[in-house]
Amino acid sequence: MLLGLCVAAAVFVIDQFTKYWVLNYVLETYTVIKVTSFFNIVNAWNTGVSFSMFSGDGYWKMVILCVLASAIVGFLLWWLRNETHRLSQIALGMIIGGAIGNIVDRIRLGAVFDFLDFHWRTHHWPAFNAADAFISIGAVSLILFSFINKKDGE
Repeated sequence: MLLGLCVAAAVFVIDQFTKYWVLNYVLETYTVIKVTSFFNIVNAWNTGVSFSMFSGDGYWKMVILCVLASAIVGFLLWWLRNETHRLSQIALGMIIGGAIGNIVDRIRLGAVFDFLDFHWRTHHWPAFNAADAFISIGAVSLILFSFINKKDGE
């Protein structure tokens, strides 16, 4: 469990640092910085969940999303406590740390700050942040590990 908690703490620190740095220094005078032909750094605020679903202003919506995310973190912590595989512990830590980073944004800022914008010509992937990336990597890792572990157990 300690490994997963350390990973969660590291992910949380990386997420909060990158959001603070980009918001307060990188985007200090710009709302969009074109880095490459397919990547921008942007100033985007997400009041919804993944890919801005259920977006919209509202105090109670923010409270409900925080409570739901906190319940999921609680379940993941329970899972982590019982998990014996190191790779799964790392993946769970990534998800937990990212989720807590986004919960802190919602409580502190009223929305999640997203700044990574990948695109192809005029087609943009929804902007995201380090927490979202870690959550996605952790989730995909858990899925892949479950397939590998299932084959080993057969």
